[in-house]
Amino acid sequence: MTSHEVDYRIYGSDIQVLEVELDPQETVIAEAGAMVFMEDGIQFETKMGDGSNPSSGFFGKLMQMGSRAITGESLFMTHFTHRGYGKAKVGFSAPYPGTIVPISLAEYPNGLIVQKDGFLAAALGTRIAMHFNQRLGAGFFGGEGFIMQRLTGDGLAFIHAGGTVIERHLHNETLRIDTGCVVAFESGIDFDIQRAGGLRSMVFGGEGLFLATLRGTGRVWIQSMPVKKLIQALMPYGGNSNKEGGLLSSFLE
Repeated sequence: MTSHEVDYRIYGSDIQVLEVELDPQETVIAEAGAMVFMEDGIQFETKMGDGSNPSSGFFGKLMQMGSRAITGESLFMTHFTHRGYGKAKVGFSAPYPGTIVPISLAEYPNGLIVQKDGFLAAALGTRIAMHFNQRLGAGFFGGEGFIMQRLTGDGLAFIHAGGTVIERHLHNETLRIDTGCVVAFESGIDFDIQRAGGLRSMVFGGEGLFLATLRGTGRVWIQSMPVKKLIQALMPYGGNSNKEGGLLSSFLE
C-alpha cells in the first residue's frame, strides 16, 4: 500500500507538538492518546492495526494486536482522516519531554528498527510490526532492546525520543551506547548487548552493567534522556522524599 503524502510542522523545543496537515481523504495514524487538537473536517476512528493491509482480515488484525500487546503499546491505533474540503490540521504531543524526529521511510527500503515506545505517528500505509532481537545477550540483558518495533513503508513516520537526539552514520564501524539511549537504527545493523568492561567498572563505574553494541553501516539515532532515566532523576524530589524538595512540599501542604 502506498503511503499517504502528508505535510507537517513541529513546534516547541522541550515537549514538542507535531502538526500534520491533511488534504481531503488523507489519513494519519497515531498512538492512542497522542492527539492534542484537530480542526473541523477531521474525523478519527480507533481501529485494530495500522491499516497498511486492508485485506488482512480480522485474524491478521488480531495478530497485530497481539504483537503490540507484547511490546507494551496500546492494542488499538487512532486513524485521523480529513473528510472535509480544503486542508485541515491535527496536532499530536509527545508523552514526555524530548524531541520528535521526522523520518522518510522511503529512504530505508528494509525498514527502521525503533524502540518499543518510540512511535508517535505516521502517514497511512506505514506498517508497524514487532521486531525480536535474535542475539542471546540482548534477550537476557537488554530489556530496552530485545523487543522493538519495525517501521516499513514509503511515507513519513514520526518517532519520539527523550531529551536531545543525535544522529550518527556508521561506516562499517562499532558504536557502544547505554542500553536505554538507543532510539532507532537501520535494519541490517547488528545489535547486541555486551558487558560494560571489567568487574570494577561494572560495579562502580555508574554506567550500568551492560552496553548496547551496534555494528555495521547505516544510521543510528541516540537519545540523551530516556524516560527511565528521567523518572530516576526526579524520584529524589518526590513528595515522600526526605530531601529539600519533599520537605518543602510537606511544609506547603
